[in-house]
Amino acid sequence: MKLNLSSQIVLNQIPEEFYHPATAIERSEITRFEKVPTDIFPTIEEGAVNIANQLEADIKKREQEGRKYVMGVGSGSSLTPIFQELIKRHEAGRLSFKNVVVFNAYEYFPLNAENVNRSINQLKERFLNHIDIEVENIFTPDGTIAQDEVQEHCRQYEQHIKVLGGLDVILLGIGRMGNIATNEPGSSITSASRLILIDETAREEMKMSFGSQESVPPCSITMGVNTILAARKIYLTAWGEEKADIIKKTVEGKVTDAVPASFLQTHNDAHVAIDLSAAAKLTRIQHPWLVASCKWTDKLVRSALVWLCQVTGKPILKLTNKDYNENGLSELLALYGSAYNANIKIFNDLQHTITGWPGGKPDADDTYRPERANPFPKRVIVFSPHPDDDVISMGGTLRRLVQQGHDVHVAYETSGNIAVGDEEVVRFMHFINGFNQLFAGEQDEVIKSKYKEIKEFLKNKKEGDIDTQDIRTIKGLIRRGEARTASTFNQIPLDHVHFLDLPFYESGKIEKLPMGEADVNIVRELITKVQPHQIYVAGDLADPHGTHRKCTDAVLAAIDLEKEAKSEWLKDCRVWMYRGAWAEWEIENIEMCVPISPEELRAKRNSILKHQSQMESAPFLGNDERLFWQRSEDRNRGTAKLYDDLGLACYEAMEAFVEYKF
Repeated sequence: MKLNLSSQIVLNQIPEEFYHPATAIERSEITRFEKVPTDIFPTIEEGAVNIANQLEADIKKREQEGRKYVMGVGSGSSLTPIFQELIKRHEAGRLSFKNVVVFNAYEYFPLNAENVNRSINQLKERFLNHIDIEVENIFTPDGTIAQDEVQEHCRQYEQHIKVLGGLDVILLGIGRMGNIATNEPGSSITSASRLILIDETAREEMKMSFGSQESVPPCSITMGVNTILAARKIYLTAWGEEKADIIKKTVEGKVTDAVPASFLQTHNDAHVAIDLSAAAKLTRIQHPWLVASCKWTDKLVRSALVWLCQVTGKPILKLTNKDYNENGLSELLALYGSAYNANIKIFNDLQHTITGWPGGKPDADDTYRPERANPFPKRVIVFSPHPDDDVISMGGTLRRLVQQGHDVHVAYETSGNIAVGDEEVVRFMHFINGFNQLFAGEQDEVIKSKYKEIKEFLKNKKEGDIDTQDIRTIKGLIRRGEARTASTFNQIPLDHVHFLDLPFYESGKIEKLPMGEADVNIVRELITKVQPHQIYVAGDLADPHGTHRKCTDAVLAAIDLEKEAKSEWLKDCRVWMYRGAWAEWEIENIEMCVPISPEELRAKRNSILKHQSQMESAPFLGNDERLFWQRSEDRNRGTAKLYDDLGLACYEAMEAFVEYKF
């Protein structure tokens, strides 16, 4: 059973020479915009193996010299694949850590003796507990000391590093604001180890470990930028498209304290290791025509012309030969013969992505339409990771499919209970208890006892406490009710609304369990029952909490099993990927774009608003202050504006989709 098929989704086929150049000369040419040596790997696993190879060689070299190998190590999740690779080598008997000394890069502050959510505990769970490192060779800042002792503690910590000969290497992840260790924007290049206030963005990232953003300690004791730069070698890792923007600033931007990771540009042996997703915004990947000759695919031509329109401020059909020549696209003139020919080709390609019939228009010529005319009507399943992603991500298209007569099912993959605030539980429990008093003479003992029990639990609940099973059940019921209301509003019969409650989600914490066979089997049972002609899945695989990726992996694994079983229904099925509140598809990748009228956009907003628990009080709005309906509308209007700016039709809003080829 293939449980990570989403990692194989490649929207743009990047030629190998752009991420794995054959010679030093080729590398020098394509990396001319990059100011830190950057290695791009097709997969996270390949990147982890590459770094582990170099660490293994250095550790063994130090061992032969009879010296300690001194490592600085962060505890961010991007380092976990490297830890796992090192552990595998240790368990295979090929690598010992007896001569390794580890200095933890940061620790939360203040901590009390009972607090288990420590950085060093995460490092032990992910790495140190699984290798043969000596306990006396593990060092970490102490987050439990008094504040007036921190400065001296930091001085001693740095002195200890120097006594052991300095850091041979430091392994770091990178935060969304460019923080390394917990050196936040504004940290100077000369900063030493110190106490620092954790900003809101970093706290948002850390809440995966703490259960809520509020329970993340306000400060951290961190190695300073100067401490990090004193290491002989530095590895900075980042995986996934959510890190693409900050990687571009780190690698290609100017050195600035607004992006602390950019200080790595001043180090003579710093290395950035990323996958293709994290490299997506680097010039050699996003705009390869600026660094080398290209093999021009339709998507690359589309990408180049959209970029050229943005650079020149012109719509596609007004681009001239001069525009192409002055902006490094003369190859396209040679390929197409003239700007006019290239303009017409890409204009038509983009025009053909637009359709008001997402399920296909019956009895129409579908040669240039994204979807087939037949069969009609189609059986459709919209998979929604949480009980509101369907309406947030594709609410306009969902209504259009229903109104055009298709047999639409919605499958809510998780309960979404972790995203319901306690005040919602209190509100519903007050209602249930009042109902019992008014209409049942307080005869229902279950309601009375549960009301008292839950009220008592919530009264004594501390930050980071996991809700009881009963409370999680109530929170799940709240979200089910909202989903049913929204589905009814969108005219979807309730017998077509499916609550899958995938088990991986039910950890009671933000950090979920691994997605496994039980999850896939639940999804497979539904798709084999419905045998859909269309499946819609979440394609925003960089969502901050990872649930979308796991849900999509479950669907793709179920489809893959059906493919292996040679199921006939699958031959007439297409899978479309949507994106949600976090990002939109790049226009060169869009294969179907559904226009939304002002009235339809208002209806979409109303269906999102049916999810009342996810409005102002939702715990996971992220670092974006806009509410989900506002993000959704802005994103849909932004897509429509992009099409308009390119000289195509002008719509109020548009929802975009990319086909998944299985």
